[in-house]
Amino acid sequence: MPFRSRKLTRLGIAALAAVAVTAPPASAAAAPAAGPGSATAPATAGPDAAAATAAGPATGTGTAATATASLATAAPTTGPSAAAPGSPAQTPPLGWNSWNSFGCGITEGQVRQAAEAMVSSGMRDAGYQYVVVDDCWFDPQRDSAGNLRSHPSKFPSGMKALGDYIHARGLKFGIYQVPNERTCAQTTGAHPGSTGSKGHEVQDAGTFASWGVDYLKYDWCSGAGTRDEQVARFSIMRDALRATGRPIVYSINPNSFHAITGDRYDWGQVADLWRTTEDLLDIWQNGNVNSYPMGVGNVLDVTAPLAAQSGPGHWNDPDMLVVGRPGLTLTESRSHFALWALMAAPLMAGNDIRTMSADVSAVLRNQRLIAVNQDALGAGGRRVRDDGTAEVFAKPLADGSVAVGLFNRGDATATITTTAAQTGLSGSAFTLTDLWTGGTSATTGAISASVPAHGVAVYRVTGGSPVQSTTSPLRGAGANRCLDVENGSTAAGTAVVIQDCLTPASQRWTSWPNGEVRVFGDKCLDAYDQGTANGTRVIVWQCNGQANQRWTFGSDGTLRNANAGLCLDVERAATANGSRLVLWTCNGQSNQRWTRS
Repeated sequence: MPFRSRKLTRLGIAALAAVAVTAPPASAAAAPAAGPGSATAPATAGPDAAAATAAGPATGTGTAATATASLATAAPTTGPSAAAPGSPAQTPPLGWNSWNSFGCGITEGQVRQAAEAMVSSGMRDAGYQYVVVDDCWFDPQRDSAGNLRSHPSKFPSGMKALGDYIHARGLKFGIYQVPNERTCAQTTGAHPGSTGSKGHEVQDAGTFASWGVDYLKYDWCSGAGTRDEQVARFSIMRDALRATGRPIVYSINPNSFHAITGDRYDWGQVADLWRTTEDLLDIWQNGNVNSYPMGVGNVLDVTAPLAAQSGPGHWNDPDMLVVGRPGLTLTESRSHFALWALMAAPLMAGNDIRTMSADVSAVLRNQRLIAVNQDALGAGGRRVRDDGTAEVFAKPLADGSVAVGLFNRGDATATITTTAAQTGLSGSAFTLTDLWTGGTSATTGAISASVPAHGVAVYRVTGGSPVQSTTSPLRGAGANRCLDVENGSTAAGTAVVIQDCLTPASQRWTSWPNGEVRVFGDKCLDAYDQGTANGTRVIVWQCNGQANQRWTFGSDGTLRNANAGLCLDVERAATANGSRLVLWTCNGQSNQRWTRS
């Protein structure tokens, strides 16, 4: 969650882990420090009591789901990985979240005003649905039965009444919790108490359902726990929510106060959407790779390569929008919104929508870009070319057209050019619709625009036919492990290895008719330095069309390099995780055979 009262980087993880270990149980009564907003109510009935009582006290914590990642059994054509069971998020959620503008000071009155503004501004009619109340909405103590309840002075009407108010305006109600003992604000001391859901998952899910909650943001907020423990704990709440019978969108953040795991695992089998990075602030770009705080460009660089694992019911979440926040220019806000739309990201506004300017409102309500974001195919936009300051994005759409973004990272206006073929279309007659202006033009294939510094030109390209491709993991017959990029790195020159098949984006390879085998959208399986000798290393490199990046899939399961005539081979027939790939004379052995799984 951006703008927390913390400046925790990896240096703070060890301390937070110690805090998490020594935290009292979630059901314990915590004595808050005195001060504004820190008063606690006695453990008696309040405005949420009737609904919470109907949900009933927890009779157990639920059974932790085992951390299994089922593999696809068929080879999809440009198909994303599987969604979590019962997902209600068939398109990326659109809404507003309270944190960026109000932080821990959020009140019932502000949320009601935001709901009214969502209607009066036209955002609701543009497709925005969710009004999400972030951290600090709760009483620092649960009631005597262990039920959550609203903060008595900040949310005096109770959460059920607030949900009813939001629903009455044709909107949906979102709320915040954590799988550990303390929320992020409680962990930093910004809010008293210890009211996380650990040990109360089934009880809290029932409470949320009784309040009419439609969306849960579930934030890790601890330095403790392995990735597999995160998977198990996040799965408990997913199953508890599904068991209520209410369609509650499940949004998780595994990265808060924790070593980053959001971009290294296929969380789509656990939740409806998952944060890929550390928190995004209204910064255009800084030097951080995936550490606090992140800028728009930094988050884009982490999330764009993960496009293959996004789709209906399971969405990469590059964090809520900072459109209209003071750190971005209007051009940067427009680019930020367009890039999130192209990535099929959730569009959760974080600005103060009660007071936003007409220009900012127009960006958030751009119906052409929202239509691209909400397209039924659900494909994540791929970065198909990266020339440093000029980048090209392509998002296939359900009607066979493609949304194309020309992104100028540079500090001066530049002409950026691509072709319909590069974006995945064949043919010779196309119509370009400018998604900012609605204007149209014809082309035989060239797509070009003069793009301002930090700007994005966006088009819908219709005509021609989609070029067919196939995306899936490649499983080695010898090791029964999958082709992967070492450490999940997106850097050109990274070694290709075998690793346990867990279907992250680094294991999702797309083969194209021209012989390219791509990963991360813009990286190709490559024989190092155009080598042709046995033992030549196999790496990923920027796709450039050369013969050392073209491969032929044989009927015997081999992948033969077009330039060298040699086969993709696990070096020395090794079977361990991390074993590297080389070129070798084709011999039909199991360390040279691959299947799509």
